[in-house]
Amino acid sequence: MPTPLWEPDGLKIENANITAFARAMEARWNVRLPDYPALHEFSIAEMEKFWIGVREFCDVQASKWGERVLTDGGKMPGAAFFGDARLNYAQNLLRRRDGAAAIIFQAEDKIHRTMSWRELYDAVSRLAQALAALGVGPGDCCAGFVPNMPESVIAMLATTSLGAAWTSCSPDFGVRGVLDRFGQTAPKVLFAADGYYYNGKAIDSLDRVAEFTAQLPSLKKIIILPMLDAEPDAARVPGAVNLSEAIAHYPARNIDFVQMPFNSPLYIMYSSGTTGKPKCIVHGIGGALLTHKKEFILHCDVRPGDRLFYFTTCGWMMWNWLVSGLAVEATLLLYDGSPFYPDGNTLFDFADATGMTLFGTSAKFIDAIAKAGLRPMETHDLLTLRTMTSTGSVLAPESFDYVYTHIKKDICLSSIAGGTDLLGCFVGGNPTLPVYRGEIQCRVLGMAVEVFDDDGRSVWGEKGERVCTRPFPTMPLYFWDDADGAAYRAAYFEKYPGVWCQGDFIMRTQGEGWIIFGRSDATLNPGGVRIGTAEIYRQVEKLDEVTESIV
Repeated sequence: MPTPLWEPDGLKIENANITAFARAMEARWNVRLPDYPALHEFSIAEMEKFWIGVREFCDVQASKWGERVLTDGGKMPGAAFFGDARLNYAQNLLRRRDGAAAIIFQAEDKIHRTMSWRELYDAVSRLAQALAALGVGPGDCCAGFVPNMPESVIAMLATTSLGAAWTSCSPDFGVRGVLDRFGQTAPKVLFAADGYYYNGKAIDSLDRVAEFTAQLPSLKKIIILPMLDAEPDAARVPGAVNLSEAIAHYPARNIDFVQMPFNSPLYIMYSSGTTGKPKCIVHGIGGALLTHKKEFILHCDVRPGDRLFYFTTCGWMMWNWLVSGLAVEATLLLYDGSPFYPDGNTLFDFADATGMTLFGTSAKFIDAIAKAGLRPMETHDLLTLRTMTSTGSVLAPESFDYVYTHIKKDICLSSIAGGTDLLGCFVGGNPTLPVYRGEIQCRVLGMAVEVFDDDGRSVWGEKGERVCTRPFPTMPLYFWDDADGAAYRAAYFEKYPGVWCQGDFIMRTQGEGWIIFGRSDATLNPGGVRIGTAEIYRQVEKLDEVTESIV
């Protein structure tokens, strides 16, 4: 085995949430789980016991759970978890109602704001009443054309408190991109900010909002959120009102959270749309809660009071992942704008100022600050920072070196990988395992990840397709406007019937580690040797002369 770049000491391992979870499972089910491979094997072999354990240990709240844990567990697609359960997503995220910080928000150097748990709850209460008066409820969808700001979280929580589904994209999308998405999902209410800040400039959104809303006949109301102005000029968008006007007649009160079936729509996500209109991927309430709490608590070691950051827009699934951090009673750190304005230290300044404990970003950002010659270890304290997560593309081995040489030595660097398709991770971090250069630490609990060759045989130490051989709670409920499920089956189950194929080119190392080489449908095959895009990027980006590249 190679020498690890980082490994936790005995005290870190002893105190980790995942260690406590393993002991809880041993006591609950009378099993022996001496290490992570044994715990992962338990999570797959005893899937019903494992997900009951996650539900209990991570304290997912429901008004009813019922007897059924997994129905049709041998079917992919077709398996369903917790078919009798009734719960509400927003209720799980709004468990606190005190004066501590729930959200800390920064928009470049223009806006700095803190919102308490009490203020968040009250804001959601007022907006939920306004939406209910518009007839929003189960079976409906509300959409956001919004920056990563507190009002976007409030709008999502108000929508989901009523049992309706939420969908969003970021305000840098063009009119056609918005219509390709919202035109399919037919939202009843649209939330749109008046603009956003990027690279020091105020960018107005209302002209584009007026243009695309004229082509969305499903809309009953358009609500303008204040970003550039405290009271935007809503009259520029026909049929729109400002947020302040929409909630003016509704005082804060206790929220009547609508209890929904476990497998009811929560989020409508979108595929990249590279081969036509984006696919509309519908994810369920219970699956998102179970999966995100598992990943935060067990794999990221997040605790109440921690401060979570992910550099993301509302058009990327990492925003949906981040906001679930409220269910762990952590404080969300929201940043909107350029991460390089006024310079590349901005996010590290934000980390120091807020006491950030988890720094989530993309592999591209780490590569960019390395090329810019930044040395945060020399310029920032980063005392509270315990975990750094990276996703979006493959994290190169040299980027691992950079993090431990120039950002922080004592940090769990978790390269994570999953996708919009599952609203979570297949492989990811583990605070009790070592970090090896260029490797993802482990398979995530409950995910039966393997590598298949072209003949559908499981291989180890060879490149192949990343697959998942057992069902998991965040399999999409369905694709929008795919009544017979044909598009859904074709997307994941066509290559290996009954097995989820993610379309990633990957290899399992001799230990628990995993290396991704890019998308499997974007590999070269000279002389029978498959080469992934990540392998090409790695060589090209070593060249100082190359600022940016695309394969």
